Amino acid sequence: MLRRFTSSPTLKAAAEESGAAAKEAGKDKPIPEAAASTSGEQTPAATVAMRKGRMSGPVSWGSLALLLITGAGLLAFYDREKRRKLETVKQGPSVGKAAIGGAFELVNQDGKKVTDKDFKGNWNLVYFGFTFCPDICPDELKKMAEAIDKVETNIGVKVVPIFISVDPERDNVEQVGRYVKEFHPRLVGLTGSAEAVKQAAKAYRVYYMKTEEEGDDYLVDHSIIQYLMDPNMEFVKFFGKNYTVDTLAESIAGEIKAAAG
Repeated sequence: MLRRFTSSPTLKAAAEESGAAAKEAGKDKPIPEAAASTSGEQTPAATVAMRKGRMSGPVSWGSLALLLITGAGLLAFYDREKRRKLETVKQGPSVGKAAIGGAFELVNQDGKKVTDKDFKGNWNLVYFGFTFCPDICPDELKKMAEAIDKVETNIGVKVVPIFISVDPERDNVEQVGRYVKEFHPRLVGLTGSAEAVKQAAKAYRVYYMKTEEEGDDYLVDHSIIQYLMDPNMEFVKFFGKNYTVDTLAESIAGEIKAAAG
């Protein structure tokens, strides 16, 4: 026979007291911040604080204004420097004159002392080398000779070709005289003491150094450049090994015509 179970008054009272205690505890316990953040809801106070943070971050209006002023100042400085450099480039000939060329005192193939002043009044093409050079110097002097002939044919101006030795130990007056005759009848050959040659090379910013020395059998490493000097013996332009006879002649003629206006 089934029996009916009913709650006793004692159990019922205990349950009611337990529920009331749980409700009371829930009223006093705060909701954790982590739980609140996951609910997707924010209090008005929190929302305002976040908005204020976005408006008053590291870059304020004052900082932004200072940054703009600094940037404008840098741009102005850069623009001023750019204009100054452009003006310097426009004044190229005067700048070049101070950098390359200068006084020298050497001896020509006739044994006569000459200085840079003796070449004033003519356009001049100057090359530094040595008579025992196996290939480069002969090639450059041949190119020089052909180029100045083209210039004379095309614009009627005689350019004076000048060869300055960087090997004073072996290139005496007689040796230089025999050498220059092989390339052009107007080619001037210059040599001198070691100190005189050094001063001339320094004036033209020419590098040279003896290599592979075995007695008198040695080579001289040196710059491979031809220098165009105007009738005042002031620097106009230099030409490297990459120039051909035609490009060299065209460039020289162009500089002469430009100087004539």
